[in-house]
Amino acid sequence: MNNAIYNFNAPANEPVLGYLSGSPERKLLMEEIGRQSDALIDIPCIIGGREFFTGQTTDIVLPHDHKKVIGRFHNVTEEVLKNASVSAMEAHKVWSDLSWTVRASILLKAAELISGKYRHVINAATMLGQSKNIFQSEIDGVCETIDFLKYNAYFASRIYEIQPRSFYNQLNKMEFRPLEGFVFTVSPFNFTSIAANLNMAPVMMGNTTIWKPASTAVLSNYYLMKVFQEAGMPDGVINFIPGRGAVISNVLLKDPLLAGIHFTGSNNTFNHLWKQVAANLGEYRSYPRLVGETGGKDFIFVHPSADPLEVAVNAVRGAFEYQGQKCSAASRMYVPGSLWPEIKSLMQDMCRDMKMGDIRDPENFINAVIDESSFDNIMGYIDFAKKSGDASIIGGGRGDKSKGYFIEPTIIETTDPFFKTMQEEIFGPVLTVWVYPDNKLNEAVDICDKTSPYGLTGAVFGRDRVAASRICESLRYAAGNFYINDKPTGAIVGLQPFGGARASGTNDKAGGEFNLIRWISPRTIKETFVPATDYRYDYMKH
Repeated sequence: MNNAIYNFNAPANEPVLGYLSGSPERKLLMEEIGRQSDALIDIPCIIGGREFFTGQTTDIVLPHDHKKVIGRFHNVTEEVLKNASVSAMEAHKVWSDLSWTVRASILLKAAELISGKYRHVINAATMLGQSKNIFQSEIDGVCETIDFLKYNAYFASRIYEIQPRSFYNQLNKMEFRPLEGFVFTVSPFNFTSIAANLNMAPVMMGNTTIWKPASTAVLSNYYLMKVFQEAGMPDGVINFIPGRGAVISNVLLKDPLLAGIHFTGSNNTFNHLWKQVAANLGEYRSYPRLVGETGGKDFIFVHPSADPLEVAVNAVRGAFEYQGQKCSAASRMYVPGSLWPEIKSLMQDMCRDMKMGDIRDPENFINAVIDESSFDNIMGYIDFAKKSGDASIIGGGRGDKSKGYFIEPTIIETTDPFFKTMQEEIFGPVLTVWVYPDNKLNEAVDICDKTSPYGLTGAVFGRDRVAASRICESLRYAAGNFYINDKPTGAIVGLQPFGGARASGTNDKAGGEFNLIRWISPRTIKETFVPATDYRYDYMKH
């Protein structure tokens, strides 16, 4: 028996490679993009280590060139899905009994594989399947994925160190059990790293998962699954089931052994899952843990003391990086009238300068949105603004889906602080600006707090540090991640644990101890050395 006490130090975050012209990493990446583009990969369901080719397939197309098919995946069927819970629970018996350091070693090996051997593979798959440029893919699919894996091992070590105080005649211990059942994980299209963490956070704590990847991110998620297997993950610990949400949830959410749901996606879907769980509550062995990060309507609030150039650059980056397809993307902005002319001019110039197109051209800042339904939804909001008397398009506003799903970075100026595009999540490259009178600062802050049902991210810009601090305090419930003089997106694992409340989710902070704690069920154990032998207490004796 190994009775060593292990010390896991806080890891350094994975360095972001530059991919400069002529660099080795650029050459490897471009070769891999070419290979995957020509491969026509056939992706199965993976349950208990077995591959299932159901024959019910969906094509994998490039969002920036949607006539180009680079593979297909097999949708899970109800018949195949019945094996998933059994496989997860069989694996649970072995996985939950392993030393936590063994589980940690698999996460750490996966991190090293992605950092080296599979870096260009994960990067290329994320770029192709999810239409991310080199930089956005590198910081997501590679660096943040590695950070989640390494930090989860570190955070687990800190949790396991928590033990109660023992006293004379007794020994007290805390056992950190995994949940009694499987965890259903539902991952989004926009972040490969989130898909990794949704599974690996509960897995690190001894749980097993059944994983539904987004249909528009199956390519990168499949390569993640292969990396986990190569790192030594036992069969059945993670079960990979691409397919239709209704088919999957109708089976898994009725299973008595459902112990938790780890979710990132839309409000509507999370609300639906919650209602299904509630309807089946009497059937479960334990109350399922519901952990969800949902939507956002993230804001930038500009104080009159702000620097216009700083505001403009961070607004453009925060709103339009990855086509605004981040739950943390800047989507509404509050600007004082005194600064708006200069900020407006700067932002318009930047948007006109942005190039848009294929991910293989590194000069393109803007790439395609994920699919046709997303394109149509985003353009619907833009068209609404064009027709409204309360708004005007002051930048961009055009879209073209003939070859790829391309939408220009779009700036809307509105005279109504409660305009539709100030309230509703769009999930695209659209930023709406409301200009407030400088002498109505407090009223504008109050409007910012009350405009949207979400509470994910927000930012304040201002050189007046006292004023910025007061605004931060006034908006304390408006955002779970708040930024002072920075864009409201780009949280880094280990530095800014991520999550929001209100309609933005359960705020369980991915990238920190708070999330891992949700995947354990502690047991307190007390051992008494010399048990009592007389029922009477001393005061009762003569």
